[in-house]
Amino acid sequence: MYFMTRSMCLRLSFCNLFFMILFSCSDIKGQKSGHKYTNDLINETSPYLLQHAHNPVNWRPWSPSALEEAKKEDKLVLVSVGYSSCHWCHVMEEETFEDVEVAKLMNENFINIKVDREERPDVDHVYMTALQLIKGSGGWPLNIIALPNGKPIYGGTYHTKEQWSKVLSQVSKLYKDDPKKANDYADMVAQGIQEVNIIQPVSDLGRLTPEALKTSVEKWKDNWDLKWGGNQGSEKFMIPVNLDFLLDYAVLTEDEEARDFVKTTLDRMAWGGVYDHIAGGFYRYSTDAQWKVPHFEKMLYDNAQLLSLYSKAYKVYKEPMYKKVVEGTIAFLDREMKHPDGGYYAAIDADSDGGEGKFYVWKEEELRSVLGSDFDIFAKYYNIDRSNIWENDSYILFRTSGDEAFIKENDISQEEWAEYQAQWHRKILKARDKRTRPNTDDKIITSWNALLINGFVDAYNVFKEAAYLEKAEEVFRFIEKNSLDKDQLVHTYKTDSKKSDGFLEDYSFLTSASLKLYSTTMSNSYLDFAKKMNKMAQYKFSDENSGMYSFNSTDELIAKIIKTDDGVLPSPNSVMAENLFLLGHIDYDKAAMLKSRSMLSSMISVLEENAYNYSKWNSLLLKTAYPFYEIAVVGNDAGQLLAELQYHNLPNTLIVGSNKDSGMPLFKGRYSDDGTYIYVCQDHTCKLPVSTVEEVLEQLENF
Repeated sequence: MYFMTRSMCLRLSFCNLFFMILFSCSDIKGQKSGHKYTNDLINETSPYLLQHAHNPVNWRPWSPSALEEAKKEDKLVLVSVGYSSCHWCHVMEEETFEDVEVAKLMNENFINIKVDREERPDVDHVYMTALQLIKGSGGWPLNIIALPNGKPIYGGTYHTKEQWSKVLSQVSKLYKDDPKKANDYADMVAQGIQEVNIIQPVSDLGRLTPEALKTSVEKWKDNWDLKWGGNQGSEKFMIPVNLDFLLDYAVLTEDEEARDFVKTTLDRMAWGGVYDHIAGGFYRYSTDAQWKVPHFEKMLYDNAQLLSLYSKAYKVYKEPMYKKVVEGTIAFLDREMKHPDGGYYAAIDADSDGGEGKFYVWKEEELRSVLGSDFDIFAKYYNIDRSNIWENDSYILFRTSGDEAFIKENDISQEEWAEYQAQWHRKILKARDKRTRPNTDDKIITSWNALLINGFVDAYNVFKEAAYLEKAEEVFRFIEKNSLDKDQLVHTYKTDSKKSDGFLEDYSFLTSASLKLYSTTMSNSYLDFAKKMNKMAQYKFSDENSGMYSFNSTDELIAKIIKTDDGVLPSPNSVMAENLFLLGHIDYDKAAMLKSRSMLSSMISVLEENAYNYSKWNSLLLKTAYPFYEIAVVGNDAGQLLAELQYHNLPNTLIVGSNKDSGMPLFKGRYSDDGTYIYVCQDHTCKLPVSTVEEVLEQLENF
């Protein structure tokens, strides 16, 4: 979500320049088979761009040369942004961009640029901000018409063929008839984009208080849906960073309302149609308030973060379903999204065989045929009832209660129930695998895979499945091999792809993942890598004026991006601030700690007003405003004790270990051949060493 100081001004002054269209979001089909036309996108490797390579529109990828051509020919620039699993992107392509007459209008009057937002999130951020300023809302497909200098004069989302043709004609006429008016408007929009990305540095560290945190959460509570979970509204998005923060907040502050709200949300999500009950993994979001009807695309970043969230939640609630969710999600990722060499793909489309969700939904007769005598109990469990029909007489599987209640209500033994479920999933998954599968976007995005490393490590720390840690390290090695070149990250990887420079999120997320691996494995190589990536991020992205870090390292766009809001992805600046905080505690680095706190202090005003969009920052405020502990395990048996500590839910702690003598501040002078000892410290002041986890928990309770 964006917050603009000039939004109302722009909308009131220019809303009658162009008519605005409502938008929606979802998925795209695979590459078209007809090759009557071919444009420059044929040389790309992005599945989304390749899907448009045979449009009659003279599309080209984003490049400085395309903008230079626009200036040379004095042509408007049309920038159309989407992604492979966006349903309405596909609809607009089919209805509009495949139309020869529309293409003729576009080719004669515009330089037409197609952008995969997952490859170029910087371009997407700039022009999505423009759309927010112009219209007050946003979505994909994102269609911008800009002057040859890249400054927008029109923004919209999905358009019908007729609407789009009218927009093209009106905007083209405006530019030809009144270029001054177009330029004045474009300058104002560009100025608005710049203002959105202005962060005023604040050095008032006295604002980092528990009271500020409580104010933030209390205002947020008014928007909680206490019955169904999530925020109130007609649609429900899974925002893992929000629930992760609230879980720690509830534990540390003993806020039972927050604790219950998180549990309700996690239960409803896992019961709902937004979770794939047959193959595992979560869809992108729910189109209703009860989590029943999903948008059927599956994104890596959602599932990666939800692995971490449900693993942490298992520590707190000891809910068996959460373990099943983690196991099912990992099984799905390995089966359907894994590259043979270890990285994981970006997304799976929603559409197949001409229908959204067609791969995932069921007709009653299909289920009866597959399940036979088990149908009745299955139908009761997953709400196969005429009142729940979705589209085309099909059903989305969802639940309304936990297993214990269902077993008791239907007088089934635990053994019978386990056998029922095993048979159901085996039969239905086998039947589903005969269907036409949705397309997979096989880009391997560095930042998203870094989130998955965290997910695997968090699952390992709770459930102690060695394979989970092996998966995390395999992903790390894949990124090192394929997405790192002389300490420089690339954002996406595909065989023979054009490698684009990494963004702040790639460096900050991978630094976070490296620190997570270090704290679990005790391998200094991960810590050294984290420090190297953090240093590189500071060098490439540091922005002196804001005290933050810019999203990209070049100035090719019309405005600098300083992304601070947390959403489906945590903001790269909040992750940078947390990395600095943790590295500061590991190395007793006062400069890193001060930088982290200074960044956080600049965000306090927006945190207090809108916790929902700044939860990663609130997680850091929780670590800063409340006591934070360093737990150092030193000795030959450090690995075993470290694993025991990681199993416990201990928010506001840094847990590290060493099984050898080390000169690092947390370990220096503490190694002994006589035994393994645990040191609990706060602000460099430590309790007497102890040798058991139980004693550590007691020290934390009474520090």
